[in-house]
Amino acid sequence: MGIIAWIIIGLLAGAIAKALMPGKDPGGIIVTMLIGIVGGLLGGWLGKVIFGVDSIDGFFDLSTWVAAIVGSLILLALYRLVTGNRRSHRHA
Repeated sequence: MGIIAWIIIGLLAGAIAKALMPGKDPGGIIVTMLIGIVGGLLGGWLGKVIFGVDSIDGFFDLSTWVAAIVGSLILLALYRLVTGNRRSHRHA
């Protein structure tokens, strides 16, 4: 897949991850896209390491989207843990 396909998948996977995990995030569309792109790569790598499957096959393959969304959810949860701690210290 090309870089434009990864950007599209990243944008959509990041948006889906935010929809599945609603809440306040300090980032905008750029952070959503970065979380999606990196999350997609993370999901594909985890799928290969844990399950031994090549989960990044093509743009329209279901396993690509599932890997990207799961990876984005993991990354979004980690991002919220890191930024949530910073925000709570500012208000204290």
